[in-house]
Amino acid sequence: MSSAGATYRETAEAAWQWTLAQVRWGDDGPWIPTSVTGSSGSPGFSGLSGDQPEIPDDRDGMYSGIAGLAHTLAEIRLSRPLTSVESELADGIAERLIRGIPSCSDVTFFDGLVSTIGALIALDRLDGVRAAVARSHELAEHDGWPQTVMVPPRFLPGARIHDMTLGTAGVLLGGVWAARHGVDGGREFADRAAEILLTEAETETADVGWPFMPRRFRADAGAVMPNLSHGLAGVSAALASAGLSLGRPELIAAAARVGEQLVSLGVTDGRGFVVQRYIPTDVNDEDEFTYTWCHGASGTSLAFAALDAAGVESVAGAAPADWRERCLYSVRTSGLPARLHPGFWDNDGRCCGTAGVGDILLDAWHRTGSEEDLTFAILLADTLVEHALHEGGTYWRFTEHRNEDPLLPPAVGWMQGAAGIAAYLLHTARVVEQGAEAKTQPRMDTWWASAS
Repeated sequence: MSSAGATYRETAEAAWQWTLAQVRWGDDGPWIPTSVTGSSGSPGFSGLSGDQPEIPDDRDGMYSGIAGLAHTLAEIRLSRPLTSVESELADGIAERLIRGIPSCSDVTFFDGLVSTIGALIALDRLDGVRAAVARSHELAEHDGWPQTVMVPPRFLPGARIHDMTLGTAGVLLGGVWAARHGVDGGREFADRAAEILLTEAETETADVGWPFMPRRFRADAGAVMPNLSHGLAGVSAALASAGLSLGRPELIAAAARVGEQLVSLGVTDGRGFVVQRYIPTDVNDEDEFTYTWCHGASGTSLAFAALDAAGVESVAGAAPADWRERCLYSVRTSGLPARLHPGFWDNDGRCCGTAGVGDILLDAWHRTGSEEDLTFAILLADTLVEHALHEGGTYWRFTEHRNEDPLLPPAVGWMQGAAGIAAYLLHTARVVEQGAEAKTQPRMDTWWASAS
């Protein structure tokens, strides 16, 4: 075992033990707090003393809840057998999620039935996946799925969402993932989501064919977020991966058209490629460009990885693999993980920070063998080890520079907490120790990105 690999693994295991210390159990199963605060006089953030948090509304979700822990457990299984405590947690998560399916009305990638599909596949509970697929079919309407985030008075009643994290593109990812695992009804579920997404394309406009929300539900124009989470990159990735997996070339062709539109919005000078976080760019005080999984170049690279895997030869005059490398070049030369100025790089998590960027770079290395990507991914892992805090456990604290007290409490879960960061460090440890033989943990939003 290399010394670097041992360091990554030790930090990951310590962070995971801290995460396990935050797991609470009730009569209805396990839950975790979104973040942990200590009371006055409490040494650190062990979770064994201090303020007792309330059960969060999104306790079952992937973003900050127990579904996210399923993905860390799957990552751990690639490195070692689960302990009895971890096996009990895996069973508790699966049973809790399965019991909630009949009453669940949220069908999103972040926190709803699509999140449940991903978690249960990670836990090898395909019986629950079948139930989640069936429930999602029940909830489908002619133009999409009900959602509870964008509601009156700002938005019209019955509003739909197109995007990958909260909308129909994410539902499509869930259907494809179920179908790829041979789940009954998965193919039909994916086909239905694909048809709705294609039908809802707003092709009469010259700018963005799939805005975050259909224009008929908005009272104002609103800002466009073109990257992975809420925009064209997520729609393209979903359509391309669906076309590849389902054998539907018309979906791949639609994904390529979305890719062309995405390129037309971004900056293509030099060797890089970046797309604005918001269009128009002056809607807030955030940087015009970022490099994260959610709104930046690393996440947008996944769209071009999907187009490449689907066999698309050209997007805007270049191969999709070239656009992917342009995105990653922009990430590698952006200045991160240094905090160039307040607000530039204040986060170490998967959604908006270092761990999410690192996993995308490792997946790219698995596919292309790029030493530049591997070197940068290792730099990011080293940074996470350096940033880890060890008082009362091992965790990370991010910064919100606008706050009077900018240091945020340590978060627990997958997308913004210790569980997700630990998983990235375990992935890096395997790569450092095993090289090209290292296994990857495929997930519904990345399975095409690392396959050779």
